[in-house]
Amino acid sequence: MVCIRCKMVVKSELENLGLPYSYIELGEAEIAGEITPEQRQKLAAALKKTGLELMEDKKKILVERIKTSIIELVHFTDDQIKVNLSDHLSQKLNHNYTYLANLFSETKGTTIEKYYLTHKIERVKELLAYGELNLTEIAWKLHYSSVAHLSNQFRKRTGLTPTQFKNLKSKRPSPLGDM
Repeated sequence: MVCIRCKMVVKSELENLGLPYSYIELGEAEIAGEITPEQRQKLAAALKKTGLELMEDKKKILVERIKTSIIELVHFTDDQIKVNLSDHLSQKLNHNYTYLANLFSETKGTTIEKYYLTHKIERVKELLAYGELNLTEIAWKLHYSSVAHLSNQFRKRTGLTPTQFKNLKSKRPSPLGDM
């Protein structure tokens, strides 16, 4: 689950199946009590119809939690983390960062840092497309050390300067659910 609508879909499917839950967050839901194999199968089928997946493999779940943590950090939090990304993820997910980094790279074929930067650049594109913030405000909001740093990263990742991107007619950011 990488968006609020995904949470709503999961909530609806759980309610339709009469499965009580203790919480639903981006990327995970906890079902209160036991679930029968038949209920699990029905839930998996219902989620699959909506493009979601019921995961039970602990490593896959951990990778999804890494992705969700990064998405929340970049797209839904304005607060700057007080520690570096590796410490933040280690604390939040209760695992050694080296283990998280190796698992993520092995599973996704990219590093956590590249995944994080990709999301930051997509967020910059989104904010540029909306046109409500100037580049200085965007740099501040996404915790870049300077506008120059943001611009350099943006150009390395997209081949365009932020201004060139803003002037493009097609400013649609790529869908993050595919990442």
